[in-house]
Amino acid sequence: MTTVLGIESTAHTFGIGIVRDGKVLANCKEAYTTKSGGIIPWYAAKHHLSASEHVYKEALNVSGIKPEEIDAIAFSQGPGLAPCLIQGINFAKKLSRDLNKPLVPVNHCIAHLETGGLINEKIKPKDPVMLYTSGANTQVIAYASGKFRVFGETLDIGVGNFIDNFARHIGIGFPGGPAIEKLALSSVEGRFVELPYSVKGMDISLSGILTNLKQKFDSKKFNLNDLSYSLQESVFAMLVEIAERALAHTGKNELLLGGGVACNSRLQEMCKIMCDERGAKFFCPSREFLVDNGAMIAFLGEIEFKAGIKFGGTAAENLDISPRQRTDDVDVVWRG
Repeated sequence: MTTVLGIESTAHTFGIGIVRDGKVLANCKEAYTTKSGGIIPWYAAKHHLSASEHVYKEALNVSGIKPEEIDAIAFSQGPGLAPCLIQGINFAKKLSRDLNKPLVPVNHCIAHLETGGLINEKIKPKDPVMLYTSGANTQVIAYASGKFRVFGETLDIGVGNFIDNFARHIGIGFPGGPAIEKLALSSVEGRFVELPYSVKGMDISLSGILTNLKQKFDSKKFNLNDLSYSLQESVFAMLVEIAERALAHTGKNELLLGGGVACNSRLQEMCKIMCDERGAKFFCPSREFLVDNGAMIAFLGEIEFKAGIKFGGTAAENLDISPRQRTDDVDVVWRG
């Protein structure tokens, strides 16, 4: 049996998951939130520092394992907010020293992609295109020639940050996504407000749409519910379009949705409709694996550990964070 503990700390969430032979034994976390305004990296880092010990103890308690049973410590190396990543790697190194266990660095984006293996279905995705939608990251990804290749992405801001930015502008705290989704559901059916639609090949741009939304809200001529509804309909249609284009380009017939924005029921519905229409299979993990979490880090960490990716002693101490690490920077040796 192989048991790996995973630490997630890329942004607002400090999470610890424990996985044994591909099964999640614990997935505990504590998230930094605000009543108004967005995420402040230094405050989020202070939150992670204060949360680390009790989240770790909670994970051990939930899993029912002892610290000495852990074979390796996996952690989010990047991409992410540097102050937050530092807290995660520092705690990982502390556990590595205390338990005399190796470290396994994990790319946060790829961990989201590999959560397809955690879907509790008889048929799991084998070789999907992934629509990855989170705060800072918006990418269409697929495996090809030894790496997870980015076939399309945002040219400016991630869809989660886009939604949070608009939420801040209208006076909603962090995270803004759930509140915007609730407002959209309250819109009168058919009250669509035309917004810019910016798709460029398999890339999208969101900054112009954000400016347009703010201007419309400030004019006081538009209902906020209708603006929220139109935001989702326009931007999610853009995401579905580039995902479908990637399916056609790669010849793959599976779409996997990932990242925190993927919790949105309307985005899930639109992706499923597109897949049904083109005869593709649609997969979406449960909410606990869509949002940032330690279990996905532990899950990929175990895969990497079994593939021989591990660092001990001086090599472990010399590991550093990679705040700007891209999905396609990583050699995916575990897929052969």
